[in-house]
Order: sequence, then structure tokens, then C-alpha cells
Amino acid sequence: MRLWGPGHKGGLKLRPTSDRAREALFNILRPEVLRGALVLDLFAGTGALGLEALSRGAREAVFVDGSTLALGLIKKNIAQCGFSERTRVLRRDLLKGRFFLSSSGLGGPFNLLLMDPPYRQQICHRLLPELSAAGLIAPAGLVVCEESQDEELPEEVPGLRVFDQRRYGDTGFWFYRQGLKAESLPISD
Repeated sequence: MRLWGPGHKGGLKLRPTSDRAREALFNILRPEVLRGALVLDLFAGTGALGLEALSRGAREAVFVDGSTLALGLIKKNIAQCGFSERTRVLRRDLLKGRFFLSSSGLGGPFNLLLMDPPYRQQICHRLLPELSAAGLIAPAGLVVCEESQDEELPEEVPGLRVFDQRRYGDTGFWFYRQGLKAESLPISD
């Protein structure tokens, strides 16, 4: 199903994850990661990542973005996909950091957090430690950060450790885990 995108109105403000990169990401994740998961989609844009998680078995998704354009697209795409009963859409300025994360009533803890902020602005660097400190990540929860493939994200932040990194065209995905155990990596090769 084709999702609504920003078209000309979005300009450079919205950069949806390419279909190819999104498909690759969700082919990497094992089905047991998604089955019954509570998902938090930060910098949700069109909602494509959270909607893909729902279509692959996630129980519920919370979509968060600060853009009015993005929120409208997310709501249209949720309705088009038929997931209205399993979603919440919140407008929040994610760049406010810990205050936003600890006081926003997001719910959780989340089994899967998807973060796709604007590229090359060091946003993942700033928010990763705050996600962990805010208690939003379930034990053994997984955080996936999308960033420009030529960026380097930290190997470890308090409470999270990277265990894999993949590149697809100009997109890079960094996989972080709380309580990481090498024998139980939640992805496939």
C-alpha cells in the first residue's frame, strides 16, 4: 500500500525513509522482536516505520513528531492502513530532550524505539542517553537510530550498547540494546 508523503509541501523538512531502506530494516528484525511489541516512533514523519512495525505484528505504536504537516500525514496513513485502534499520535518538540521525554505521558516502556531525526544534526547523540534515563526502554528493548550512512554514532551510551550497524544507500541504521547479551541478538543476518 502506498503511503501519503510530503510532496512539494514537505520540502526538506520531511525525509521519509526510502522504501528500500525500510524493507531492509524490517527484514533484519526477527519476527519475535515485532510480535506483540509496543513501538515508539520518534521523528515519525509519515509514520512509515511505525506502520511497518504494526503490519508485521506489533501490538501498538505511538507516533511522535513536532511538525503539523507530519502529524497530518501520519493520521492519514494510519487511517488508510486501518490501524486507528492501535495507535496514538502526539505532537512534541523532540529537541527539548529530557524534559519532553520525562513529562510527556508517552506510556511505555517500549520494546522497540525507532528514531529517524533530521540527518547530520547530532540528534541521536543527544537523545540516546536521555531515552535510557527516561525509562522508556523495556528490559532487553531495542532502539534503532536512522542517520546518514557517513555519520558515526557512539558504540555505547549509559544504558545502551550498539550491537550492529547497517548501511543502505545514503541511510545508516544503528541497533542499540538495553541489557545486551551477545547470545540473544534480535536480528537476522
